[in-house]
Amino acid sequence: MLVQSKRLGYDASTVATAVRTQLERQAVSDAAMAAAAVALICERGAAATTLKDVGVRAGYSRGLAGYRFGSKAGLWAFLVHTIGEEWLAELRRAVAGTRGLATLHAALDAHRAILIDSPDRFRAFYTLWFDSVGPDPALRRQIARIHERRRRDVERWIADGIAAGTVRPDADVRAVADQFVSQIVGIVYAWLVADAPDPGRVAEQHAHLKRQMTQALAPVPREPEE
Repeated sequence: MLVQSKRLGYDASTVATAVRTQLERQAVSDAAMAAAAVALICERGAAATTLKDVGVRAGYSRGLAGYRFGSKAGLWAFLVHTIGEEWLAELRRAVAGTRGLATLHAALDAHRAILIDSPDRFRAFYTLWFDSVGPDPALRRQIARIHERRRRDVERWIADGIAAGTVRPDADVRAVADQFVSQIVGIVYAWLVADAPDPGRVAEQHAHLKRQMTQALAPVPREPEE
């Protein structure tokens, strides 16, 4: 590669710079198209959003989104992955340094804040989440993997609490984790379909789930010795 590039009048550093610049331009266009897709999904829904509209809204040609992602399914997969990873990073920051029940509470606080702030990126993410029950098997599998990863995370948080003595040792780890993630999905659905989401209601739903987790997982106080 180096010999060939020298024959053409370039050296390896020039080729590497050109590749890096191309990747940087792609990252910029990907971010612009992702932002455009998020805006369009929030305005009109995923079904009515076209790749041509995404390219135009992002300030590029009508065909760029199709060229880059291949199909709407490809763009949706990109959005779900990037926004999902963004939330995962935020969640890791929120629960850092906690164990057991405190981790679940910290995760709920972070999730409550996201819904109350109602950023379009997460509204679009959850719109695609619920759309995944439709005819697109690739999106359905992707969402199913995310859902399963979330459930495993909650199981791990509970198991860590049992090991640390901050969660009752007889806790039904699988059942409580299922309850936690299922109720989160229910909270999200109510938030997504509301004409005007009520921050107070969102906060109370998360506080109620906190109380349920405390009842299910908090260690039983020891009886005083006589």
